[in-house]
Amino acid sequence: MTWSPSDLRAEEVAPAAPRAERPDAVPRAAVVGGGIAGLAAATALSERGVSTTVFEREADIGGRLRGWPTLLADGSDATMSRGFHAFFRQYYNLRALLARLDPDLGMLSPLPDYPLVHADGLRDGFTGLPASPPLNAFALAVRSRSFPARELARVNIAAALQLLDVDIPGVYRRLDHRGAPELLEAIRFPPRARHLAFEVFSRSFFADPAQLSAAELAVMFHLYFLGSSEGLLFDVANAPFPQALWNPWSAYLARHGVRQRLSTPVSRIAPGERHRFAVHSGGEAAEEFDAVVLATDVAGLRDLTAGSPALGGQEWRRRALGLPSAPPFLVSRLWLNRPVRAERPGFLGTAGYPTLDNISVLERFEDEAALWARRTGGSVVELHAYALPESCDERIERQRLIAQLHRVFPETARAAIVDQRHELRADCALFPPGGYEHRLAPVTPDPWLVVAGDHVRVDLPVALMERAATSGLMAANELLAGWGLPGHRLWSVPRRGRWAPMRTLARWGRSGVQPGHRPDVRSA
Repeated sequence: MTWSPSDLRAEEVAPAAPRAERPDAVPRAAVVGGGIAGLAAATALSERGVSTTVFEREADIGGRLRGWPTLLADGSDATMSRGFHAFFRQYYNLRALLARLDPDLGMLSPLPDYPLVHADGLRDGFTGLPASPPLNAFALAVRSRSFPARELARVNIAAALQLLDVDIPGVYRRLDHRGAPELLEAIRFPPRARHLAFEVFSRSFFADPAQLSAAELAVMFHLYFLGSSEGLLFDVANAPFPQALWNPWSAYLARHGVRQRLSTPVSRIAPGERHRFAVHSGGEAAEEFDAVVLATDVAGLRDLTAGSPALGGQEWRRRALGLPSAPPFLVSRLWLNRPVRAERPGFLGTAGYPTLDNISVLERFEDEAALWARRTGGSVVELHAYALPESCDERIERQRLIAQLHRVFPETARAAIVDQRHELRADCALFPPGGYEHRLAPVTPDPWLVVAGDHVRVDLPVALMERAATSGLMAANELLAGWGLPGHRLWSVPRRGRWAPMRTLARWGRSGVQPGHRPDVRSA
């Protein structure tokens, strides 16, 4: 399968060279977790002839993007999931994996814009900007009402240049000890425009901006805007996730001999008798494997580590057990008996509202919702609220979300809710200030135990679904190199700012900025 990114300046990351002779027997690998990270690892291993088994605790693969059938009050069959996901065009490795299922990526469709609306009436979008950074950033600042000229004149240029000198992992050494709001304060980022930074980046991490590392925010600016030409436009799955993604991916793995053990939670991993690891799942007899990929979510990894005292070394276990989780988030999907107005976008980011972070109108892009809307004359609307209080009352939060929907789309106040589904979860990764040095890497003290997931440190400018996919491929490559087998190439947005003169200016600024009443961004 040949695939390359649309941005010709993307960097290719070669896998490590094989470190041993090929084994006489076919290696056996267990992948614990059937989300994107686990499926990426299983794909990479099975394509090189490794006998691979995926253990998934749920009844379906897909992890946090899985979907499941539900019956609506009007008798309609529908598919529920944990909500909208944007497949950005910088997600090179995820797209390379999806291209194995369909080289034309026919399961994805583009949305024309990424519009943002603030409660005070400000609107922004990302369509029509120049492709090349940093011209895209300059054009956005010039055309957006969120960047008043008098506030742009106050920007701390020396501090702002740090966003053009992102290098991995150096930016973490310089900025990870600070919070994202502190970085924006140091830059004197225009207050009216901060929703662009906080809502587009911070909230997409399911975290309150105060809980996000400044380094992570800088990397996200680089990944989505200043380091790539694809910008902030994205594609979406044009069918429910099982039909668009997971059923085809499951069939692909089956053709490569991958066993998929669904509804099979792994309780512990212990030393094996004939092979290195014994994987225990419920009351069934343990299965033994030569290697294990831990591709669970953060909570699952903590639980599995606690139940497997022989797993990893002491320091590794301390880090695994201490991994933080993001605050709760709520997804509410409403089937309405009346349509939203025709000009409503398929996706709308919101800012300045008490809890509402975005609205999706599913019939604009998903075939199942479009069919329901045509048949009934209604609409299928999905609401997201990120970073809710730990002690939030789900019933109250549901009501608050619907009330905020009525403010943004007033016509929905006149619509009756035919049916509704809600998902309140708290199982995403958190990237707080000072957390980088404590993250787990794909490698562990045991060369045959590797880790994958969107919480994993991979030292590439990646995030969210792309971090999950990239970490899964990197984890598999580590095992393949140990078995003397060829790995898989990876792609990345450039690992440092694209303009050498800007990087030079940024370094000069770091050496020359003097601390004053506002915090600086120099390394401690």
